[in-house]
Amino acid sequence: MTPVIILTLVLMWQAVLVGYAFTLAGNAADEGVRAGTAVPRGERFGVCQRAALEDLSGAWRDGATVDRCGGTGTVTADVSLRVPVLFPGSIDFPVTVHGHAGTVEEVKN
Repeated sequence: MTPVIILTLVLMWQAVLVGYAFTLAGNAADEGVRAGTAVPRGERFGVCQRAALEDLSGAWRDGATVDRCGGTGTVTADVSLRVPVLFPGSIDFPVTVHGHAGTVEEVKN
């Protein structure tokens, strides 16, 4: 019975990590869009990328990419994170979760 209990706990922990990865990706996209909307269009991607990755810990930041940040009228950002196996910073599943956020552009050129 002990192996079944341990396997169940490991699978539950992995499910928690997948959910946490979705939460982190969404929050990183929100932070990136929030920072990117207040700067001119030419500077938007760099500012958005820095803001999106800033609050992620090193283990999560290594597998994170900002796929897109920009737009006209509406600023959107897409952030992708790799899902770790059991512990962030170890090996990753070949699965990527995506976070998307958008808001109205504040700066006009």
